[in-house]
Amino acid sequence: MSLGLKPSALPDDAIEVGRILDAWGVKGWLKILPHSTAPDALFSSKTWFLQAPDAKFRPGFKAFTGTVSLAVEESKVHSDSVVAKIIGLDDRTAAEELRGCRIFLSRSSFPAASTDEYYWVDLIGLNVVNREGVALGQVRDLMATGPHSVLCVEYTAIQEDGTSATLERMIPFVAVYVDAVDIPGKRITVDWQPDY
Repeated sequence: MSLGLKPSALPDDAIEVGRILDAWGVKGWLKILPHSTAPDALFSSKTWFLQAPDAKFRPGFKAFTGTVSLAVEESKVHSDSVVAKIIGLDDRTAAEELRGCRIFLSRSSFPAASTDEYYWVDLIGLNVVNREGVALGQVRDLMATGPHSVLCVEYTAIQEDGTSATLERMIPFVAVYVDAVDIPGKRITVDWQPDY
C-alpha cells in the first residue's frame, strides 16, 4: 500500500480524535482538525489509525479501504490546527489523497490525565447521582461553554399523559457541583437536584 499506510484492524478501544483537513506545505505534511481543544493524545501517539471520510464529505474516495495505520514522524500545533509529518508520505499530492480521513487513536495511548482532570470520552456513559443517592441520568455528551464544561445528562421522565420521554439536564462540570468522579465505578456524584 502506498502513502506509508498499512492495512490494520481498528483497536477495540479506538476513539475518533480528529480528521485530516488537507495537505500542509509541499513535503507531505497533513493539516489536522482535532476534535479536542487540547489535542495532547495526537502528540503522544506515534501510531494513528485512519478510516475513509464520510461519503457525503468526500464522494469517490479511493486512497484505501477499511482501516489503515500510519506512523507519525512529527506532530505539532500550527495556528488553530495540528500539522503532522507521516513516515513514507513525502509530497503534497500524496497528502491531498487523505483529505477528510477520520483519525482514531487507541485510548490506551492517551497520556495520563492529571489529578482531577478527565478525558470527556471517559465520562460519557457514567451514571450521575446526587448526594442523596437520587439517580439523575447518564452522561450522553459534554459541551464546552468557554470557562468550563457542562455534562449533558440524559434521563427518562414520565409525562402528564403517562408516556415516558427521554429528556436532558445540563450540569456544570465544576467542583462546586461535582463532588466525586468514580470512573471504575461508572459514577459521578453531584450537588444537584432533579428539579433544577
